[in-house]
Amino acid sequence: MSASAHIHPTALVSPGAQVPASCRIGPFCTIGPNVILGEQCELVSHVVLDGHTTLGKGNRIFPFACLGVAPQDLKYAGEPTRCEIGDRNTIRESVTLSRGTAGGGGVTRIGNGCLIMAYVHIGHDSEVGDGCILANAATLAGHVIVEDYAVVGALCPVHQFCRIGRYSYIGGGTTITQDVLPYSLTSIERNNHAYGLNKVGLERRGFSPAQIKALRQAYRLLQVSKLNTSDALAAIRATLLRAAPDGGPGPTSAAEAAAAPDPTAAEHVRYLAEFIAASPRGVIK
Repeated sequence: MSASAHIHPTALVSPGAQVPASCRIGPFCTIGPNVILGEQCELVSHVVLDGHTTLGKGNRIFPFACLGVAPQDLKYAGEPTRCEIGDRNTIRESVTLSRGTAGGGGVTRIGNGCLIMAYVHIGHDSEVGDGCILANAATLAGHVIVEDYAVVGALCPVHQFCRIGRYSYIGGGTTITQDVLPYSLTSIERNNHAYGLNKVGLERRGFSPAQIKALRQAYRLLQVSKLNTSDALAAIRATLLRAAPDGGPGPTSAAEAAAAPDPTAAEHVRYLAEFIAASPRGVIK
């Protein structure tokens, strides 16, 4: 522990904790002996950091958040599992974030630049990517994966082992029991269905018109064509991911070049197809 860190006299910081001088530890915070803080972290007040928990730089944690606490799993027997939190995250009031379990990989992980709002629960062995937003009282059961730039709405419970695809948006109050398609809008107001492309969110993240067009075409095949999932995947690969074989000739004329798919757009469509094909729980369509 750095002697020059700004630590309120009511805070309890274990001697083994690593707290850089640039951190600010507010009143009534508790930091365990196996906690490592990065530079310029701020614990506003009444924050609990427990277990083998590591935080990157520039995190701000609000009152009554409990991070790295023991998992809510009856099989957990006190083994030294981990919680890893990246850089520049904002973690609001009363968030609970459990460390991992030996049977689930041993690590609960949060990426960079996330906004985790009040009363969110992130269960053991879950992974949250970069730039994600978890709104008030969203609840992730154990082993949930939230991919980069996904938004989970307020009061959304997410079942164990579900995946939330990148750049997706889940409306408030939606119960998630299957995988959420990347780039999608999913909402309880549409009977817990994915009802289209997250166009506004993609535009805000800098997606080009060509990329959005290609994803919209893929979604039409998935949702409007009345094809089953396997046939829709085959159609996506045949019509939107056509390309010359490795080592084969590229476009030989301006017309062929104009008709060829945008490689960056194809990358997103390919990821969408791979996400669906690899889904063990099935996807919300």
